[in-house]
Amino acid sequence: MKIKKRWVILFLLPGVLWFAFVYLFSIIQVGVTSLCEWRIAGEITFKGFDNYVQIFRSADFRRALLNNVIWIVLQSTVHVLFGVIFALIVSRGKRYSGFFRTVYMLPNIISSAALGMLFYNIFNPMYGPVNKLIQALGFKDFRANWYADTRLSFFAVTLTWLPFAAIVAILVIAELAAIPDSILEAAIVDGAGELALIWHIKLPLVRSAIGTGTILAATSMLQKLDILAMTSNGGPGNRTMNLPLLIYKTAFNTNNFGMANAQGVVLILVGLLSIGIINKVYRMNEPV
Repeated sequence: MKIKKRWVILFLLPGVLWFAFVYLFSIIQVGVTSLCEWRIAGEITFKGFDNYVQIFRSADFRRALLNNVIWIVLQSTVHVLFGVIFALIVSRGKRYSGFFRTVYMLPNIISSAALGMLFYNIFNPMYGPVNKLIQALGFKDFRANWYADTRLSFFAVTLTWLPFAAIVAILVIAELAAIPDSILEAAIVDGAGELALIWHIKLPLVRSAIGTGTILAATSMLQKLDILAMTSNGGPGNRTMNLPLLIYKTAFNTNNFGMANAQGVVLILVGLLSIGIINKVYRMNEPV
């Protein structure tokens, strides 16, 4: 047993060292410098929690934090729901299911920057198909500038990623395929209909896959930068600002790396809190 433990430690050691060097050291550095005045051309001086006081007084930061929380909730519910429903439909093995799987996966294959440019043109006020379609439905004078309108920008930005839940769908499809036929056949013999099979058997058995997909969906909202910069750039004003974009602007537009790192610490804490809540809701540490 001791020999086996040594081999386990030996094989884990490179990954653990790499994680410590690349991630753990960086996280510690972010935490330490978030307590400092740090500008690229000046010295690093300790200033305590002043950076945190300033960011929570900032309207831009509060808006970015609120937007991130809303997007995390939407991704963890509506986005995941799209993926689960799609998985339940195509997993039935009906005709053309392979075609629909491929089509649904396409937005996840292309880069975020390309997807951002695609939606920027789709919502373009002059030639975008969304405005043209609304005008064709009888609203001839309709011409919305979706990403510049305070009433529409948040909705338009959200649509650039909300429906594309292919990763969630793939996880659930794989888990559905692993359910033994004997379990489903026994339920059918007992008189279970399609809805009963889904609600009482399939969904409970794929709970872990849905939970994993929810974690991936929620944490992806803490990484959205390029697609947001390509569409609304956080505007109009700060209406569609999020924490990653605000951190970037704080660091490189105002040259205030200490304050940007304080915002980064909040971003990390939001991510950890989100993962903890999702783990609790889906009981990820409990057997199915």
